Amino acid sequence: MSLNHVRPWRDIYRRKSRQIMVGNVPVGDDAPIAVQTMTNTLTTDVAATVAQVQAAAEAGADIVRVSVPDEASSKALKEIVRESPVPIVADIHFHYRRGIEAAEAGAACLRINPGNIGDEARVKEVIKAARDHNCSIRIGVNAGSLEKHLLEKYGEPCPEAMVESGLEHIRILQDNDFHEFKISVKASDVFLSAAAYQGIAEATDAPIHLGITEAGGLVSGTIKSAIGLGNLLWMGIGDTIRVSLSADPVEEVKVGFEILKSLGLRHRGVNIISCPSCARQGFDVIKTVETLERRLEHIKTPMSLSIIGCVVNGPGEALMTDVGFTGGGAGSGMVYLAGKASHKMSNEQMIDHIVEQVENKAAELDAAAEAAE
Repeated sequence: MSLNHVRPWRDIYRRKSRQIMVGNVPVGDDAPIAVQTMTNTLTTDVAATVAQVQAAAEAGADIVRVSVPDEASSKALKEIVRESPVPIVADIHFHYRRGIEAAEAGAACLRINPGNIGDEARVKEVIKAARDHNCSIRIGVNAGSLEKHLLEKYGEPCPEAMVESGLEHIRILQDNDFHEFKISVKASDVFLSAAAYQGIAEATDAPIHLGITEAGGLVSGTIKSAIGLGNLLWMGIGDTIRVSLSADPVEEVKVGFEILKSLGLRHRGVNIISCPSCARQGFDVIKTVETLERRLEHIKTPMSLSIIGCVVNGPGEALMTDVGFTGGGAGSGMVYLAGKASHKMSNEQMIDHIVEQVENKAAELDAAAEAAE
């Protein structure tokens, strides 16, 4: 599917895939690419887990995954699902019984790892529970937990081994007439992940969940994920994503959306275009952007804001944004609205004024969208 027509050099043609449902969220085909994250609280601490799910949903998460390592977590999951504003994926490792319990508790999807869930008979029991409770499945292949026979065959984790693992488990699901599944082939190595994802994308029409697993901390993990996921998305591969960071799940959601926004694949909230600042700046660009990012977090309407320190690129960038501010010296700058120079504003009043202009524009865009429905 082409997302752009006027500028063909920005076209992205998404891979054609089947569509499944994760709760009320469509995944695959032409559905918006869903953003996921995972809680890191103890699942048995229902209040803390629900609070984290709600924070992630407020940040834009479409789906949230929750680990279910023991029977007590299975019991807690039922209450978490009931209070969650978004579909919950149950993360299952080692104990196939947890998968059955999670389906019974109302999970929208079960994430099972083929390398550690058990033999085919146990997987079949999980499939039956998923079918009985209208629950989809994610086959989660991971380079760090490939099946023993594949490691013996290939000698080490490699794209071919990961694809073969995924296809083996797709066969099990399809042999049991179960087709509500998506698949991931994750590794912490960007090259291995990218090659495995390209291979699985060619071998199946199942929806694909993208991720660079165990990517690292906020900065390093963001960079690895942007490189790995960004390139795959650019190629049209990927129906849902999770950015795996050693950080607050809300940060994962923010990074995931920024990756999608940078490719024009999703639009949510204010996209701030700002310069890195230099000696020409007419105001403190870095501090201003930090403040605006915090104060504009409540805006969900897709729109653009340019914050440029001087007139070298400021007017040109402002031509392409809904609201803009360009530093002009002498303690003031120029405010741009809808790409046109509108009025001057002092640096001292600039932040409050920009917030007001953005809120007004968001209200205008929301009203126009509502009128068009």
